[in-house]
Amino acid sequence: MKKSIARGARCFVSAFLLAAVGVASARELTAFDLMKEGNRYVGEQAKDKVVRVRSEKSIGGLTPTIWFVEYYDSTARMKCTEVKFGAGKMLDVKRPMRLLAPIAGPDVPLDRDKLKIDSDKALKIALKEPLLERVKVKAAALKLELTKADGIVWNVKLWAAKTKQPEEDTSIGEILLSATDGKLVKTDLNINRVN
Repeated sequence: MKKSIARGARCFVSAFLLAAVGVASARELTAFDLMKEGNRYVGEQAKDKVVRVRSEKSIGGLTPTIWFVEYYDSTARMKCTEVKFGAGKMLDVKRPMRLLAPIAGPDVPLDRDKLKIDSDKALKIALKEPLLERVKVKAAALKLELTKADGIVWNVKLWAAKTKQPEEDTSIGEILLSATDGKLVKTDLNINRVN
């Protein structure tokens, strides 16, 4: 009797934990979530010193699942440690060779206090662009970085379904948004590419 009660309790706990994990994984991790998560995989000298966050082109929806978080790392030869995530899980940590780094100068960590617009909000704002009303946007890629001209911005690249072959997509350009207030900085869209 005691064994069956103990077995039943273990089954209940296991079912509860599986349900909890399912709920947690159902929510897509945002760029800000991944910036915090990436701290677990870099040295103390790089923690919270994010200089850039970028995604690959999304597949099967608008939310990217492959992300790269770049940290300023004073101990790395090229001063960068990069953490790669796939569906919220850490896939790789490396110190990439950045050939233009000596020319471009050192990366400056993003001021976290100024970051107000996360990747999910940036994508929603970009998709409200009136030019997109007549096309079916199928994929997106996002990049958060500091620029000299515009400050900290989200660069949202978009792909839309082709008119004659809707199962295929084509790049239609990009939208630049402020990461501090969500205001539109620049629109460079060419929706005629879907024809």
